[in-house]
Order: sequence, then C-alpha cells, then structure tokens
Amino acid sequence: MQDLAVDIKITQTEQSRLPQIDFNDIPFGKHYSDHMFVADYKDGKWQDLRIVPYSDFSLSPTTSALHYGQAIFEGLKAFRNEKNPKEVLVFRPEDNALRLNESAKRMCMPELPTEIFMQGLHKLLDLDRKWVPDTQGSSLYIRPFMFATDAFLGMRPSNTYTFAIVTGPAGVYYSKPVNVKVEKEYSRTCAGGTGFAKVAGNYAASLLPAKLAAEQGYDQLLWTDSSEHKYIEESGTMNVMFQINDTIVTAPTVPVEDTILRSITRLSVLEILEGMGLKVEERRVSVAEIIEAAKNGTLKDAFGTGTAVTIAPIASIGNDGEKLELPPVESRTVSAKVKETLQGIQRGLIEDTKGWVYRI
Repeated sequence: MQDLAVDIKITQTEQSRLPQIDFNDIPFGKHYSDHMFVADYKDGKWQDLRIVPYSDFSLSPTTSALHYGQAIFEGLKAFRNEKNPKEVLVFRPEDNALRLNESAKRMCMPELPTEIFMQGLHKLLDLDRKWVPDTQGSSLYIRPFMFATDAFLGMRPSNTYTFAIVTGPAGVYYSKPVNVKVEKEYSRTCAGGTGFAKVAGNYAASLLPAKLAAEQGYDQLLWTDSSEHKYIEESGTMNVMFQINDTIVTAPTVPVEDTILRSITRLSVLEILEGMGLKVEERRVSVAEIIEAAKNGTLKDAFGTGTAVTIAPIASIGNDGEKLELPPVESRTVSAKVKETLQGIQRGLIEDTKGWVYRI
C-alpha cells in the first residue's frame, strides 16, 4: 500500500466482543466490529483522525443533521481471500470514496480527501481483520457516513461535520428470490433532486411505501419516475436489470438520469455482461415494456444489483393488482454467470484483471 501522509491515532478496545459472535448466524446489520474510524471537520479542515472502540456518539438535541437532514453514507464490503485467508479483499473502495464526495457536494457538505477515506479504512480493517467472516455467503459490511454536527437551529449548512466508518459481519441480504411491486403512487425522488446521491433522506422517503408493499407480500418496490410513473428507475435496495430475449436493459444513471443511484455493483455488472459478449442497453425502461415481455415470454431474467444484495433474482413483479411470475431461477444462465464471476473476483477465486480489489 502507498504510504499516505495521514496521521491517525489508534486506541484499541480493552476487551473484544468477537467471542460473542456466531459466524454461522450473522443477520445483516445486527452486529458491529470492535473499532470505528472517526474524523471531525471544523475550522475549514478535517482533523482529529482516530480509530477508537465502537461506541455511541454524544450529540446536542439541536444537532443540525437531526433537523435539516445533512447526512450521507456509503456501503461496501470486505471479503476473506479464499485462496489466501490471511488477506482481506475490499471491493472497489476508491469508487465509494468518490461517490461519497458527489453526495457531499449535492448536500452542501465538505468533501473528504480520498487519502483520509482510504487510510482510515485500511487501518480500521487491518485492526479488525479477525471480524471478516470466512463462512459461506458472508462478508464484512462497511458503512462510511457523514453528518452535520452544528448545535444550531438556524436554516443554513452546518460549519462542522463528523465522518465515521463502522463495520460488521453479515450474511446474505436476501435468502431467496424477491417479489417486487411497481410503485406508481409514491416517489423516491424527482428530477433535480437528490436521487443520484446516497442521502439518508432518500431512504426515509421510501419507508412508508415499502411498508405498505410488504403488507401485500412484496419484498421491495420498483420505483418509477415521479412525473408520469411510466418508467422503471431502481428498487429500494438495488438497481435493476432485465433480460428481454438476449438483450440486457437497465435504466441510465448520472449524468443522463439524476434520479437513480450510480451503483458501483451495477457498473461492475455492466462490464461483466459486456465481457460475456451480451448486448446491453442503458435507456429508459417503461413499465409497459417489462409487463408485456413478462406476459409474452420474452422476459428471460430480472435481477437487482447492489452492495448489500450483490445479485438478487426477482421472482415476480406486481403491477396494478396483477402479479406476474418470472421464469424459474434455475433457468437463468445470465444472472447466474454474472453472480459467479462477481463473487469470484470479490473472494479471490477469479483473477482480478480490472483492478477492482483492494488488498489488506
């Protein structure tokens, strides 16, 4: 690793919580590793870079993030190298650092130097490397995030911020193919809004419609455009792709479409698909087109892509009260091959020829 000029103070925990974890039962988002990386922004610069035992923050009741929503985050994963278990592999972390700063700019927050992101991440994972699981289908989920910290109720951007990275072992996000519902009443975001950024408020806006869909038996939503609700954008936890005959179609992201998150997993999948020699179209995908393809048998596959889910097959699509079953997962050769390739690279089983893997 390049020697970066970043001074990070490390305070280790007195007693690890690692013995309390059953790595054969690690639900997503429930357990957290021993340490976290923290940095504070004040007086116009990032300072007090530190790795400390995982603990609560102390916040004023008037902390501006609680009132005005200046909060952004990222998500990425680390894996145990299956060919060299002593090595930890992180999938495309530099891209997460860049996307964090795109979100920061949109939310009027200070950008975080990439060297701080990368060095903080490296030292944190090196210290907590025993927390990276080696059980089938598991990984170490990594959550970088930033929030405003001014104790001030005036309506303006905060002058101070905290950036942190926490990690935790996790199993698979979806244990089975997902049922999705086309959402035509509520909107996740709109043109000119914050849809392309990983902003906390985007997810808050999705909770009620997702809850209503869950009550109808659906695992997730297929969000549509806010103006007409005619075009599919993304799902709540993932971007989505459809295989119509031998062509993969997926909605475009920024700079073409600013309402859809630019998923790093999605970008990786597109490269893998193109390497397989498949035709890929990034364009607006209408609900009518997908429903017609599902009915006439030309919709061969549909799946989500994202850090948490990796590749998630879609079992059925609900639209206007009608539920359309998709082909059996066992018959879907394209998404199965993509998943095998992606996870093989992430876990060191397939040679990384693209420079996607960061080694610790």
